[in-house]
Amino acid sequence: MSTQEHNIEELITIGKKAKEAASLGAGLSTEAKNRALLSAADALTGNAGMILEENRKDMENGRKNGMKESLLDRLQLSSGRISAMAEGMRRVAMLDDPIGSVMSMKKRPNGLLIGQKRVPLGVIGIIYEARPNVTADSFALTFKTGNAVILKGGSDAICSNRAIVTVIRRALGEEGLCPDMIQLIEATDHETTQAFMKMDDYVDLLIPRGGRNLIQAVRKNSSIPVIETGVGNCHVYVDASADIPMAVSIIVNAKTQRTGVCNAVESLVINSAVLDSAAGPVAEALTEKGVEIRADERAFDAMKKACPEAKLVPATEEDYGTEYLDLIISVKTVDSTAEAIRHINHYNTGHSETIVTNSWNDAQMFLDGVDAAAVYLNASTRFTDGGEFGLGAEIGISTQKLHARGPMGLTALTTYKYIILGNGQIRPDNAGSGKVEEPTCH
Repeated sequence: MSTQEHNIEELITIGKKAKEAASLGAGLSTEAKNRALLSAADALTGNAGMILEENRKDMENGRKNGMKESLLDRLQLSSGRISAMAEGMRRVAMLDDPIGSVMSMKKRPNGLLIGQKRVPLGVIGIIYEARPNVTADSFALTFKTGNAVILKGGSDAICSNRAIVTVIRRALGEEGLCPDMIQLIEATDHETTQAFMKMDDYVDLLIPRGGRNLIQAVRKNSSIPVIETGVGNCHVYVDASADIPMAVSIIVNAKTQRTGVCNAVESLVINSAVLDSAAGPVAEALTEKGVEIRADERAFDAMKKACPEAKLVPATEEDYGTEYLDLIISVKTVDSTAEAIRHINHYNTGHSETIVTNSWNDAQMFLDGVDAAAVYLNASTRFTDGGEFGLGAEIGISTQKLHARGPMGLTALTTYKYIILGNGQIRPDNAGSGKVEEPTCH
């Protein structure tokens, strides 16, 4: 048997185990799920040394392979980050369990009670790049909602992911629960990833987390329903009435607090009415943080004049649509809020956009007109996050409109089924009643 044949056979085994685990998970009580989450959280912190040792191996390999600093930052774990992962699990344990809740219940004229009840999706597959925290967050959210999860991380984080999954599976076993509620595909070759995308017999939903190339590859090649997440060409729009110091603070935070994340700002849009007054403070603050500014002609001239030491580059059309994940920002000058909205809607990725303004009318125009999962007024886009939104954690930030949008917490990992309660009702024969027969389903 070739290596590839072995990997495919292993995939099928993983899929079968996940189906069985999901069936068990759907019947778990909230109390059992919460106990297991708390146990897994304690296991993460209790095994931090081992996890960090494995993460060091990934970091060494990343540096040897020339990984960018912003991506190395995503990959790197620390005692603090492991504690944060564990705390995320504990927060999820404290959240209300959506499974089993009745969303609605209406009585029909014939006495039938028809309602909708939340249930797990089943088996969720996640394909992601070098972010070990995704491993823990994905488990917490899928497990709390009674779903089994199959993880396919990248080769850059294989040691870290294997260590985290091993710890969680052991914790589940110690709680008397099925360890196969979480499984990791350890083969890192392209062919195995392609085969995973075709496992619609076993996987109910596939969520890619990573850069544009990964997400587009999954969307185009998967036979499993896909939720697109993560690509974030996010904008800050500085309106004509903006408080400039506030705008500078928001821009710097959104761009530089963490450059390698999807809710970091990549594009700045400035109203021409405040270009002269904003150019100096914005350019100086970004230059101090080491940011390269790729500006249109008007912004380039204003910033060069106000801050000669700024690292300025003429912007190209490509810059306005680029998610840099680096210390680079594009700048576009506009003459109105309407023009800003048009520019943003043309180039954005449906993630997070913010306006800095003191005009209520412009704020409402922006909030209503911008097409994105999260639209802000006078705040940094860095808040688009499951934890910051009170969801405990997130499995991803959906940039599409079905079936979830924005940070995906517990309810985004559920579906519903109709429950119909009767007391002997049968459907009458409509023949001769004068009623129109409904079409036959084919």
